Amino acid sequence: MPSEQRINRPRTFDLLDDLDRRIVTELYDDARLRIAELGRRVGLSPPAVAERLRRLIDSGAVRFRAEVAPRALGYTICAIVRVSPTTRDLKLIPDIARQLPQVTECYRITGDDCYFFKLYLRSIDELEPILDRFTPLGRTTTSIVNATPVPPRPLPVTDTEPKPVAVDLG
Repeated sequence: MPSEQRINRPRTFDLLDDLDRRIVTELYDDARLRIAELGRRVGLSPPAVAERLRRLIDSGAVRFRAEVAPRALGYTICAIVRVSPTTRDLKLIPDIARQLPQVTECYRITGDDCYFFKLYLRSIDELEPILDRFTPLGRTTTSIVNATPVPPRPLPVTDTEPKPVAVDLG
């Protein structure tokens, strides 16, 4: 297995048509809809909606997974860590991140740092041993998340551009 897999590698997707977008919109609201109900809401027979949904899943355009709140598992601290490794150690970072179950996301980024990852901790005492895995390879910068003003959310399904929001500064 290569040390750095490009999970977000470019894939060729057919753009979603209006019917696919309606299906996705309904799934955003309730991903556990039964096929018959989903079909009723978008105006397709159950076999037709099942076929469209199978195509969306097979192409990778739609994915399903269970999300469990970290706090429900005892993970009360969320940290963001940026790593700027030495050139010779650049490719080692993803392997280390993969070995740590507390790391839930890892991104190769541009800018001053090369990697950005998100991790969850049950206590602050867990942070140092995790950082110690990376510090021999380069500089780390850690931020503790104290609020999530914009929680994870789905992208808009429509083709329309978002409207600018007027902000009153005074």
